[in-house]
Amino acid sequence: MSPRSSQDPTPHGQDGGANPTSPGGPANTAGPGDAAPTGRDFLGHPRGLLPLSGLEIWERFSFLGMQAILVLFFSATAADGGLGMDPGAAASVAAGYSTLVYLLSVAGGWIADRMLGSYRSVLYGALLIACGHYAMAVPAAASTWIGLGLISAGTGMLKPNVAAMVGKLYSATDERRDAGFSLYYMSINIGAFLGPIVTGLLGEDIDWHWGFSAAAVGMTFGIIQYVAGRRHLAGRKEGAEFALPPAAMRRAVWLIAAGLVVVAVACVALSLGGALTLSGFVDTLTYVSMAAPVAYFAVMWRSPRVTPRERGRLRPFLVLWLASVAFNFVLFQSYTVLVLLTDNHVNTSVFGYHAPSSWISSALGAVSVLSAPFIAGAWQRMGPRQPQASNKLAFGVLLGGLGFLVLVPVLLGKSGDGWQISLVWIVLAVLFIGVGDVLLESTGLSATSKLAPAAFSSQALALWFLSLALATGVQAQTVKFYGRIADSLYFTLNGAVAVVVGLAVLAVAPWLRRTMHPIH
Repeated sequence: MSPRSSQDPTPHGQDGGANPTSPGGPANTAGPGDAAPTGRDFLGHPRGLLPLSGLEIWERFSFLGMQAILVLFFSATAADGGLGMDPGAAASVAAGYSTLVYLLSVAGGWIADRMLGSYRSVLYGALLIACGHYAMAVPAAASTWIGLGLISAGTGMLKPNVAAMVGKLYSATDERRDAGFSLYYMSINIGAFLGPIVTGLLGEDIDWHWGFSAAAVGMTFGIIQYVAGRRHLAGRKEGAEFALPPAAMRRAVWLIAAGLVVVAVACVALSLGGALTLSGFVDTLTYVSMAAPVAYFAVMWRSPRVTPRERGRLRPFLVLWLASVAFNFVLFQSYTVLVLLTDNHVNTSVFGYHAPSSWISSALGAVSVLSAPFIAGAWQRMGPRQPQASNKLAFGVLLGGLGFLVLVPVLLGKSGDGWQISLVWIVLAVLFIGVGDVLLESTGLSATSKLAPAAFSSQALALWFLSLALATGVQAQTVKFYGRIADSLYFTLNGAVAVVVGLAVLAVAPWLRRTMHPIH
């Protein structure tokens, strides 16, 4: 199949993926292997949004549920069932794990676009994630690292391709698109809300591996409902839409298999020889997270599959991408530094009940879940009058930075051990970050699916997730300073970065509006 013309109103990289009842959308022209979209709607959106959103509920339930207790598991003493790491090192390793997850999303996007197609890539990724969580349920250090490796690979396969499948439900001119991504992102945060509650109760109050077991069961439910709802997934095909020729496909399979074996053998050998340390591995991931986006932007820019008009849209996409880096630099510290701050210096007793510190991650999901319907409804009511995509992202980044800066006044002068701050301040920080999360991520995913070159529909979403990889890669280095400098200075510096970037995006909004035209 050849790439579509950039003037084609059909969404990039799809054949008749839009709901046939969509305003302005094309009629269904599903080819062989496609799911035939039904005329029924889900909350005024294509029916396929339901199984994709349901999968994300359980994927985020498992992923963020596990991540919420991961840094506490790393920093807990051996007597408490943990690995006994220094808090700063624990936060760094947890951030490094997130970096690996989002780096692998590039491979996941490429595999979907060139080898398996989105549907099967998501399915295989979900199976790897489930196996990884089941491995982490085994109380052995080796199982922990094997499990994290499987989850990283599976999430890299799943995340960019689910988002790409959501984009295929709408035509490029469908005004419901941003609202649909807001609802999709709300489902992500339902899982983000429920996961840490369950894993936190089990992990902190009973045993860490009970918490990991809950994540495994959650992902299993996700797989079941995804397969059950596959008939509603518009644009689903038996294979990749821009598949490699058979000979190249065989070579790619062998190269991938050989590469995995070489990497595994090298890691084992270096580890046994004492040359591979956790700190060194995290540092390597940071360097890769910096180099990978540069290389991937260059590949897309130079590809003969990309038309001149599509290439022009990569410039504003780069600005939005950098805004995502700045926001997620703050957001992902909510799962590490903010959890550690809460665990050590916040009185979490509410009406006599001592809430687990990991529930801060649930509060973040709750804010996103509660705010997403209002934001989605506002965009849908405003229609063509809604703010331009870059402005939505800019306000999201600003709110993320303010989420850290709001903590600074109450942290001034605090040092040593034994001091505490009110839980109200943490809740206020989470409120800012959670609303900013919905504004930025839902808009960013929607804009990426519209700006993506046709031949890179899944890979462009993977490139968007590389912004998360870079954010967590840089965070893996900065969190090492947590506990070494004053908390007030730490949160000031980190929050200020996001605020400055948000203001910069607002400043270039007129240029973005012109270069993104006719996409808003």
